[in-house]
Amino acid sequence: MRPIRLALALALGVASQAVAAAQVGHDPRSSPYHDIKQGSSITFTGGRFLGNGGDVGVGPNDGWTFGGRFDFRSGRALALGIGVSYGQLQRLIVDPFLDQVTGPVDQSVVFAEALITLNLTGGKTWHGFAPFVGIAGGFGFGSKVPADTSGYDFGTKFFFAPAAGTRVFLGDRLHLRAEARASFWKLTYPLSFRQEPDPVIITGADSEWDLSPWILFGIGYTL
Repeated sequence: MRPIRLALALALGVASQAVAAAQVGHDPRSSPYHDIKQGSSITFTGGRFLGNGGDVGVGPNDGWTFGGRFDFRSGRALALGIGVSYGQLQRLIVDPFLDQVTGPVDQSVVFAEALITLNLTGGKTWHGFAPFVGIAGGFGFGSKVPADTSGYDFGTKFFFAPAAGTRVFLGDRLHLRAEARASFWKLTYPLSFRQEPDPVIITGADSEWDLSPWILFGIGYTL
């Protein structure tokens, strides 16, 4: 009876290993999937804001941005965060009274935002990659431009930005980040842009939603 019992025990052991392998799909030692370490993370970012200034060109144009973000995972795949960035951007000056365009001139913007990120591979990485989609929303605070006497002022603008990208984990805690955004905000123009005889805005509209691509790179650390 002992050989029979030994054979049954061996068969049960092999069956259990087969079921486990079928459930996981890979030997854990050779699996391309690895758990992302739980906890909050801090990321330092830099990037390029690719604005076009709107139809008139007086909104923020392109320039470099620098900042940071703090994220905490509310679930295996979902993360919430806050971030602040400073953009040293540029823009044009349109003088409707002299009918001329000058610049570009400096137009700095401080971005304060909240973020929601969804990891597409759940709570794991795939070969070290963790692709994601998300959305950011907040406010952009523009600096004054004394040289602009047309009456236009960027001021404070609400913005939102759908995003997609990936993190590349170099270990359990350290990772690199690459992200592409489509940032939207509404530009509002002064009455002087619609005055005759040569209105700057020929459509009659005094505002428009403007789309600005924003490319971000960063290095992060899980606390």
